[in-house]
Parts: sequence; structure tokens; C-alpha cells
Amino acid sequence: MAANCRALAAKCTYAVVDQGRSLGDELPKQIAKIELKDKGLLQEMCYGVLRYLPELENEVQQLIQKPLKGKQRVFHFLMLVGIYQLKYMRIPDHAAVSETVEAANALKNRHLGGLINGVLRNYQRKVEKQNQSTNLAQAKLSDPVKYNHPGWFINKIKAAYPEQWQNILIANQERPPMWLRVNQQHNTITKYTEQLNQLNIAYEYIDPQSQAIKLAQAVGVEKLPGFEQGHASVQDGAAQQAAVLLDCKPSDSVLDCCAAPGGKTCHILELEPNLANMTAIDIDENRLIRVSENLERLQLNAQVITGNAANQDWWDGKLYDKILLDAPCSGTGVIRRHPDIKWLRKANDIEKLTELQALILKNIWSLLKPGGTLLYATCSILPEENSQQVQRFIEQNMDAEHVAIIENTTELGWQILPNEHSMDGFYYAKLVKKEQ
Repeated sequence: MAANCRALAAKCTYAVVDQGRSLGDELPKQIAKIELKDKGLLQEMCYGVLRYLPELENEVQQLIQKPLKGKQRVFHFLMLVGIYQLKYMRIPDHAAVSETVEAANALKNRHLGGLINGVLRNYQRKVEKQNQSTNLAQAKLSDPVKYNHPGWFINKIKAAYPEQWQNILIANQERPPMWLRVNQQHNTITKYTEQLNQLNIAYEYIDPQSQAIKLAQAVGVEKLPGFEQGHASVQDGAAQQAAVLLDCKPSDSVLDCCAAPGGKTCHILELEPNLANMTAIDIDENRLIRVSENLERLQLNAQVITGNAANQDWWDGKLYDKILLDAPCSGTGVIRRHPDIKWLRKANDIEKLTELQALILKNIWSLLKPGGTLLYATCSILPEENSQQVQRFIEQNMDAEHVAIIENTTELGWQILPNEHSMDGFYYAKLVKKEQ
């Protein structure tokens, strides 16, 4: 039922914000409880509330006398779901209000349905009264409410990107495009785009570096030509730069470190199927299932190992020619895809992450052959995880030499900002181990 859909959205967003659970874990649990036709509605409400959380919280605070606490907190999130519908969705107002109030019954509290009805009705009246004072009211809002990001993160972005911080925060609120990676073992880009044309699947852009295709709008993977046969994969354009930059050659022995869910592992093999060895490691055994599934669909082979990149318990003692280190990071470059990152990540996480990155980088560097290449990657936009991390490593390791990715720049590595070339925020730095 549609009302139940609102109740599940409230449960899901409550689990993320109040209980610190991942949207990627919680949303599938709730989707399993509804009919397929309601999946899009549930996703839209959950993602929407998390994108605009401070703004919606600000609205609710002005409309209730006392905040809901304890077991009633899920009904607070039901109010947020209701206001999100009224403010941002095309659902008729009367339907949004009545269905949200009905969801209180599904959550076993008809009494709070009255409160929710009052809050949503008052919000409607407030909107009707708003006029020329809107701009003045907007100017008085705090940055977290105005930009829908936590204050600590806004301060970091202001410090790192004083000229671009507003654009970055705005980009994080946009809906991400759908990018495709064409399996070069099956199709050229030209042939695959012809197949897309035949199916009336519009595309807007082909990245000249990686040959990634950006679709005009998202489609179900079942509609993509040859998807089940491994002819294409869904992967953001920024993530597709990794395999191209690593530039593997036949007979290279390659390690993909922190590999799950395996998109970059597969891309490396698609570009160069004649590797001497392809090893993919990840500390999370459950996430490695996805790596194996992707390899199987794409008819590719790799050695998949559960292993901690911070130690060498899993290593067979043979050095690698090429290493991709997709380091654990804050994920601050992919907020537009995962808005829960804004609320799950805390300010004190960053120092812990940089310490872990340094530990892994030091350990994995020792597995690289002299003359070999390590590509350091994160989906972060914070300098302490990226250029500062690499700078510190080069200073501490005399055998590490930085190779510029972007010509005619003094920047260390390549920082892609959110929505730059329509891509996710990402960072790459290429390091070569000097011959002794």
C-alpha cells in the first residue's frame, strides 16, 4: 500500500540518521516489503529526506511545540517525509497529506496521526502566506540549513576550496547521471552506441579519456543491450578513469586493493585480458561476493582474496607490476549518490581515516616491484585524504616518484570535483617506485 510506503520511508531514514545505519543496507530491506511499482516512490522519499535533512528539520521545528523523542522519533521522520513530498514531489498535496497521516496507522499510532496532519496542514498554510519576504528569510538561514550539509563539512570545504565551496555543496544536492562502461572485449563504443540508438536510449556525452558513456536519463539495466551477457556495466565516469590511468600491459601482475564491489577490477581486465595475474583483495568477505558476481557476469577471471590491506597475511610473496589502491575514505566525493554520507560521517572520522590510509599505503608500497606503478585513488574531495596524504608519503619514501596525470599543472595528483564533467568527486595520484 502507498501509505505503508511512507511508513517504510520514515523507518529507513530514522535508521540512517538516528541509528547510524547505511542507506545502502537499510533501503533494500524496506524495498523487499513493497510491490515493485512502489520502489521508485520509496527510493525518492528516502533519498530526498536525506538530501534536504537540515532544511526539512528547520521546517518541522517551526511547526511543533515539543520535539518527538524515544519511541516516537520515527514519527518525526514521518513528518519529514510528509514535508518533502509537499515541497519537492509532484504528488498532489491532498494525497501527500492523507497518505502520510495514514502511514501513522501503519506505524501503530493513530493518535500521532492527528499531530502529523496538523503539522502538514500548517506547513501548507505557511507556504501560502510566503511572498516577497522569502528572499529575506532565506538570507537569515544558517549555512547548514541553506546548503543542507553538516557545519563541520561546510567549514572544511570552505577552507579547501574558498572560491568553489558553494558550487561543490550545490553539486552534492544534484541527482547523479547514469554512466555506462562498455566491455571492450565485446563491443567498440561506436557499435554499442548504435545499439543504444536502435533501442531509443539517449546518451549525452562520451568521455574521450575513458570512453565512458553518460546517458541522458537513467534506465533499468535490463533495458541495456547485452547487459546480462556482460557487454556493459554501470559505473561513474570518474571511477572509470582508474583502469585507464593504471595502463596495464600484457604479462603485468596486478593487484586491486580494497577492490569491492569490483568495478575497477573488471575494467582493468576488460582493457587488458592477457595479464599474468589479477588479484583482488578486500577486508569485507560479504562485499567480495559482489566482486565474484561481477567477474562471472563479465566472463572474466581474477584471484579474489579476503585480506586486510594494512597487513600481509594474505600475500604470497610475489611482487606486483601495477597496484590500484582504492583507499578507504570519507566518501565526500560521492554524496550526490549517497546522501547518507553527510549524516553518517563525523568530523573526527577524517583523522582516523588518514591514519588508516597512510598505514595501508606504506604496507602496499612494499609489495610493488621497482619500476612498478601504484595508483592511489579515493572518492573524497578532502585534501588531507588526497594531495596532503600523497605529499607526506613522497617525503617519507625516497623511492616514490610522482608522475603527473594532468599536464602543465603544479597540483599533486588529479582532483575531480563533484559534477566536474558530470562525474563524481574523485582523486587520483600516480606513483612510480624508482629503480635501485
